[in-house]
Amino acid sequence: MSAPSSPEPDRQDLPAESDGFVRGLSQAIGGPLGDHAVRPGARPGRFWNAQRIILALTCLMLAMSWVQKSPCQDGDWQKNIQYTRFCYTDVLALYYAEGLNEGKVPYKDHPVEYPVVTGYFMGALGLPVHALGQKYPEINQGKWFYNVNALVLSALAVASVAMILALRRRRPWDAAIFALSPILLVTATVNWDFLAIALAMFGLYAWARRWPVLAGVLLGLGGAAKLWPLFILGPLVVLGLRSKRLTQALFAVGSAIVAWLAVNVPVAVLYRDSWDRFFQLNRERPIDWGTSWYIGRYLDTKWNTGVAGDQGPFQWLSDHVPVLNNISYGLTFLACAAIGVLCLLAPRRPRVSQVAFLVVAAFLIFSKVWSQQYVLWLLPLIVLARPRWGAIIAWSVAEIGYFTAFYAELLGAGGKPVIPEGTFVLASSLRLITVAILCGLVIREIWRPELDPVRRTYADDPDGGVFDGAHDAGWVSSLRQRLRLEPLPSAPSLMPEHAPPPPPAAPTPVG
Repeated sequence: MSAPSSPEPDRQDLPAESDGFVRGLSQAIGGPLGDHAVRPGARPGRFWNAQRIILALTCLMLAMSWVQKSPCQDGDWQKNIQYTRFCYTDVLALYYAEGLNEGKVPYKDHPVEYPVVTGYFMGALGLPVHALGQKYPEINQGKWFYNVNALVLSALAVASVAMILALRRRRPWDAAIFALSPILLVTATVNWDFLAIALAMFGLYAWARRWPVLAGVLLGLGGAAKLWPLFILGPLVVLGLRSKRLTQALFAVGSAIVAWLAVNVPVAVLYRDSWDRFFQLNRERPIDWGTSWYIGRYLDTKWNTGVAGDQGPFQWLSDHVPVLNNISYGLTFLACAAIGVLCLLAPRRPRVSQVAFLVVAAFLIFSKVWSQQYVLWLLPLIVLARPRWGAIIAWSVAEIGYFTAFYAELLGAGGKPVIPEGTFVLASSLRLITVAILCGLVIREIWRPELDPVRRTYADDPDGGVFDGAHDAGWVSSLRQRLRLEPLPSAPSLMPEHAPPPPPAAPTPVG
């Protein structure tokens, strides 16, 4: 199928015109811009263009996030203040738990529960803070460590938004979905996830600029910080297979493997037990709060007592973690295989960000662990995959509902019940349902590309790099025809080129 002609290169997408939800909201201020209005970017030399406004909004949201976490910064967590003020952060807690406050070098002196790039990052910021605390004992080392991390993580968040803007030059207001997200407000500095997010966004940008080796290096480093950026490599391979660009995709995969090994092998060789801590912890962890498995285990209790011989399937899996691991991995693999089939059978080659979102979302849906900050993994991907405000706002509301229920559950675990267990399960279910709905909407736009808002602005795939504008391999059309997903080409006419027209049919008798 040939790609549509490219839209006007100078015209930016305006959400009040293209997005039904924003268009409806705009009625409160007079509706969308008229034909004779001065549009954004129309005056050359104007400082406050869309890109700078969005970067400023991101900085404002991150500053508000810092204020929201400020009650916990001194580390004096008395009377469960970290839960009652919703300000808990692993960054401060792990400064002490990982021995950074004692000057311990990650992996060398203390096993770290995170992949090595995150461990390097923790040590690079934590050890100087400890040295400073040794020189000036009066300072609060934990507070300094948190604030230094918050500053660097915020810079990485701004860099991530800059990459979204670079990938969507004709649709800059899409990045406002990220900048104004309440998810960013409450989870930006809960953990070190923005390190992996920034590396993944830089990797996607490098791929879009047709630098597959650099893209692979960045995704490999991102996967050495948190595992999920490596999942983006699978979509590159499948889309490369469809577009006859498999060589470039394999270059990215190969360079990602080399980058991952380059930062992991030294630690694995020198401090094997410490390096294996991350993998061991993930093998042994039971069902975590808020996951689909947790919801199933709760439902088990409605029909079973939980004692041996009277257990539901989810409770049994909770007691047999190796089996749970295998089922979780198997379901994730089957979901990814189904996404791969979708990529090959869709009427048009899906966009990279669409497939990446589906793969990461599938991993979270079937995972036995879903920490509160993992939602940040999905935020930039859904902005790139399906920049529609309405569905994303509904999902964000569900995520904030889960966030508040999660902290109430933490208080309940400390002996002070706040909400019934069923309320927390309901919040967990709504979070999962809204993520599944987003997946369904992305799949719908893959199967019906005329509904894709990004393809209304770009001819093909602005994130596609070497895929952008590429034709499908011949076997793709043949496969679709065999499956009756595409009409067979019409047979050539056997009639001579200058044959006389056939005689008119005899009139039909009446009566």
